[in-house]
Amino acid sequence: MYCDAIYARQSVERADSISIESQLESCKYETRGNPYKEYTDKGFSGKNTNRPAFEEMMEDIRQGKITRVIVYKLDRISRSILDFANMMDIFQKYHVEFVSSTEKFDTSTPIGRAMLNICIVFAQLERETIQKRVTDAYYSRCKKGFYMGGRIPYGFSKTTTVIDGIRTSMYVPVPEEAEQIRLMYALYADPKNSLGDIIRCFHEHGIKHLRGGMWSTARISDMLRNPVYVKADADVYDFFKSQRAHIVNPVSDFTGYHACYLYKGELSKTRKQYDLTDKEIILAPHEGIVSSRDWIKCRVRCLNNRQSTRTCKPKNSWLAGKVKCGKCGYGLTIVKANTKWHRYFICSTASTTKKAECTGTGGTVYADVLEAYMLKAIHERLAEFHTLSKQEGHHTNPRINAHKIRLAEIDKEIENLLSKAVGATPVLMEYINKKAEALDAERKQLQEETLSLTHQPDSSSLRTISDHVQKWEETTFEDKQAVVDTLIKMITIADDKIEITWNI
Repeated sequence: MYCDAIYARQSVERADSISIESQLESCKYETRGNPYKEYTDKGFSGKNTNRPAFEEMMEDIRQGKITRVIVYKLDRISRSILDFANMMDIFQKYHVEFVSSTEKFDTSTPIGRAMLNICIVFAQLERETIQKRVTDAYYSRCKKGFYMGGRIPYGFSKTTTVIDGIRTSMYVPVPEEAEQIRLMYALYADPKNSLGDIIRCFHEHGIKHLRGGMWSTARISDMLRNPVYVKADADVYDFFKSQRAHIVNPVSDFTGYHACYLYKGELSKTRKQYDLTDKEIILAPHEGIVSSRDWIKCRVRCLNNRQSTRTCKPKNSWLAGKVKCGKCGYGLTIVKANTKWHRYFICSTASTTKKAECTGTGGTVYADVLEAYMLKAIHERLAEFHTLSKQEGHHTNPRINAHKIRLAEIDKEIENLLSKAVGATPVLMEYINKKAEALDAERKQLQEETLSLTHQPDSSSLRTISDHVQKWEETTFEDKQAVVDTLIKMITIADDKIEITWNI
């Protein structure tokens, strides 16, 4: 039996939108008493045809059950040019008429079909304009630090607040959960611990997931990536800048109190978590709960599991990766003799180049001899710090952060001065030069002070290192590497001379 089809759609029920019932009532007049079947989609957008009632109607058309489709308005059935064109091809193939009760289209004539296509163009334009307004409003609220919904991160609860006179929400730390988050970061900041080690530690100490469910490596990894936990200071600002993220707030706002929100951003081309290029970084209104040092260490380890806080080195010498050739600057490779037990370092350039451009280190560098020499040097270096007073472990020195903020501001001021130098008059150039010299002098002084403050060692870390050194033969290979990574930046060998560049 042939009949008319009445189709109605409503994406969102609002006071200014026409209801499903009103659409059906208006369309019934067009049936002129003929039998009809109703198809309704409530809560579905017109941007595509993935709608159950619409698909049912199209199937009935293909089976020859429908002779005419009636809608209240054109945009009720489609807001996409491509979808509408495909739909009209099917209508023509099965000799189905199309009627819009408010727009009075006649699809049996060329001018009617042309007008129909013009209207669908404007329907799609309206949809895209609405989408753009919604997107702009979303990013505008993001950049002001407003709460944008979603699941509340573990470690926080939600409370109301007011930002720029607008009522919104913000996070507040939950003490017990926040303590677990800090423990999690502290464990993973140590390169010896894996995600699995964190789960085992939590299970051994009876630390249960307070919101139900089980701890998993995927969930912990997500937490370790999330800047919503960090006490964002100048180091965090520098980290995101190095990852080419778009930082909305100026560096002076990174005082080490507020945490951060991370959004995909309008310019970002990827949703991959390890790629921060053009992602939006906005300071959040809530307080962070993890030190910037621990957070950066963990974030670096989580960059798609491609980076680590220390280099993975072969287990043939705990000095591997630290020894450089003083002639060419390349690393020394450790090898084993085929017939003897000796291990020795050779210049990687001299060993791999047929026509060696590097003369090497000036002699055979036996690994055992170098390791004994370096162990003695480490003992002597540690002795210099035994009288140091105890400092607070992981807390960022406020002076260091203030210096870093000012250094970033100076760089920006110098950059602005240089941009004004193009086409400047002699008088203006003289002013620019004086101002740039003064800024450069201030920068050098701040850099020296920052370097001095940064290199003051942590007494608890030194005690751990000293314990490892005193029990060197009993210390694991990984702990020996950790000691070397902490204390030594580089060992340079040339002409039988050894030069050590220390981290402390």
